[in-house]
Amino acid sequence: MSTKTECPQFTEGTVSFVHGGETLHTYYKVYGQLEGRIHSPLVVLHGGPGLVHDYLFPFVDLADEYEIPVVLYDQLGNGKSSHIEGKEPAFWTIDLFIDELVNLLSHLSIEDSFDLLGHSWGGILAAEFAARRHPGLHRLVISNSVASPSLRQRSNAQLLEGFPEEVKIGIAEGMKNPPAYIRAVKEFHSVHGCLTRPLPGEYWYALDQIFGPDGDLTVASAPALQRSSIIDRLHLIQVPTLVINGRNDFVQDFTVQPFLDKIPNVKWVTFENSSHTPFIEERSRYMKLLSNFLSA
Repeated sequence: MSTKTECPQFTEGTVSFVHGGETLHTYYKVYGQLEGRIHSPLVVLHGGPGLVHDYLFPFVDLADEYEIPVVLYDQLGNGKSSHIEGKEPAFWTIDLFIDELVNLLSHLSIEDSFDLLGHSWGGILAAEFAARRHPGLHRLVISNSVASPSLRQRSNAQLLEGFPEEVKIGIAEGMKNPPAYIRAVKEFHSVHGCLTRPLPGEYWYALDQIFGPDGDLTVASAPALQRSSIIDRLHLIQVPTLVINGRNDFVQDFTVQPFLDKIPNVKWVTFENSSHTPFIEERSRYMKLLSNFLSA
C-alpha cells in the first residue's frame, strides 16, 4: 500500500456560480497542468451528499505519476464552497449540482475534453451527467456507488445484521439522537467504509463535515437527493464506463448490477482487499487501473 502524502503542487481558487439570481461560489483544486496537457483532465465528484473533497487525496497520484491532471472540488453547500441554509427542500436538486459542474468545467476551459469520476453519491451525480450526453465527456468512472437509494438501504440493512444492537439502534434513530448516530456511523464505516489502519484523518474529517459537532446537514438531508435514482436513464450513457466496488463495501455487488445491465459499454472491477474506499485501501492498484482505463 502506498504511504505517499498529498502532492503539494496544486492551484486552487473559487468560481462564481449564479443560480436563481443569487451568486454562489465553488471551491476547487487542480493538480497537474491543464495547459499543454497530454491527457484529458479527470474531474472527481465527492460523496455524501454533503462530504468534502479532502478524503480524495490519493487521486493526486494520477497527476504526480501518470501526468493526468486532476480536478477536486467541494460541491455547493459543502466545505469551502458556499453554504446555503434556509432554502426550501426543492432548492436542492440534481440539476443544481449538474449546473455547478458545467460552470466549473467552463471556468477551467476543459468543457471540450475531460473525464469524470464519481465516488459514492458522486457516482449518481456523474452518471446523471453522463446520461445527458455532454459532448466533452470522454470516459466515466463510477466508484463505489449505487444506482438507487433503495438498493443502498437494502445493502445497509443486510450488513447491519452483523453489528451490535447499539449500532443498529443508533443508525435507525438517525439524527434524533446525534451522539449515538455518529458513534454508530463510525463503527459501521470502520468495517465497510475504510479498512486502512490507522484510518486517515481526511476520512473522518469528511464525515465530520456532516455528522460532527460543527457539521452542516443541509445537503445531506435534502429529500430529493436522498431519493435520486438513475436506473431508468443508465441506457443513455454512451461513453466507456468503469464501475468499481470493494469486496467489503457497503456497495455490494447487487447494488451495482443495474450499471452493468444497462450501460452499453461498461467494465466492472471489484477490489478484493477493500471496502468503500479502494483508492485509499489499495491505492497503487487503483490508480494504475484508472490510468490504464483513462489512457486507453
